[in-house]
Amino acid sequence: MGEFEALTSMESANEFIHRHTFAFLYISSPDCSVCHALLPLVQQVMMKYPEIHLGTINAQEVKEVAGSLSVFTVPALLLFVEGKEYIREARFVNMDLFDEKIKKLVQLWSHATEKPTESRGLTL
Repeated sequence: MGEFEALTSMESANEFIHRHTFAFLYISSPDCSVCHALLPLVQQVMMKYPEIHLGTINAQEVKEVAGSLSVFTVPALLLFVEGKEYIREARFVNMDLFDEKIKKLVQLWSHATEKPTESRGLTL
């Protein structure tokens, strides 16, 4: 996908999470220096995964994000698959490990949703 969709309410965030098979949320705050430093690194990693839809939430504007998603520090990185949270990272993130987690999850999901081929003799 590449571009982050700005989500300005918990309603829009929940709709975003449930609308996409893979939904990633980057929760930050304008006065957070770590948030500003981490965002380009997150964008770089996410460019590898076009199947993941990207959303961003300003925690100062959408204060209910803390209670709804249990986010008490920023930045917070959350990846949902079919509406269920699978990956959560916060504050200081090791980007190599984060990338590895995403890669494994996407590969597992892709493999699980493949249709079996007759050449493999697999049936459901």
